[in-house]
Amino acid sequence: MMNIALVTGVTSGFGRAIAECLIKNNYLVIGTGRRTAKLNELKEIFNDKFIPLNFDIQNLAEIENALASLPQEYQQIDLLVNNAGLGLGLEPAHKAELADWENMIDTNVKGLVYITRLVLPKMVERNSGHIINIGSIAGTYPYPGGNVYGATKAFVKQFSLNLRADLANTNIRVSNVEPGLCGDTDFSLVRFKGDQEKVTSLYENVDYIKPEDIANIVLWLNQQPPHVNINSVEVMPTAQTFSALNVARKNK
Repeated sequence: MMNIALVTGVTSGFGRAIAECLIKNNYLVIGTGRRTAKLNELKEIFNDKFIPLNFDIQNLAEIENALASLPQEYQQIDLLVNNAGLGLGLEPAHKAELADWENMIDTNVKGLVYITRLVLPKMVERNSGHIINIGSIAGTYPYPGGNVYGATKAFVKQFSLNLRADLANTNIRVSNVEPGLCGDTDFSLVRFKGDQEKVTSLYENVDYIKPEDIANIVLWLNQQPPHVNINSVEVMPTAQTFSALNVARKNK
């Protein structure tokens, strides 16, 4: 029987790569996003293996209506991949745009919570399912300008662990994938608000992680035996490692 996966944010980057990888491995993918044209493009490519759901993940009513519109045979979701998320700005906290902070919280935290809360009860009812959240190493390692973005990913990390605690004595699995420096996505272009020069300089001469790498990890996590739960996977390119702690020195 074909597994049914719901993947949020499939119109680009990780989400699209995850959807494509799952479909190629005989999953039926329900893909969500705001960009109708991109969703239709995936539908044209994958036909009946892809079900598009168009909504804004920040809008609970839209999510509820979209999920309710699914035919009964697609209501049983085996795998939920909470991929939709964004980073905005790299200004220090005292200069950051409050609207950017709100946008990240509404997407990375509230949007993920909405989807999870709506999908989880049916998994519990069947005593079967897997939730894979896409976090970030920013949820573990602070850096200048990370402020609220890092905080939202720390939420994803802790929420994933607490879900497992709540789901004790069930067969439902929860995993958190925490990528480091990744390229070939819209993430940095969004974060730098369209400044392609900044994006280019960030990835120049670096063998960064690609969306396909994360997609393969998601597939691997879900294809482990049902009694195996991988709590978290932290992924960095070999080009990236840990920096020394900053020390501010006084002027003489």
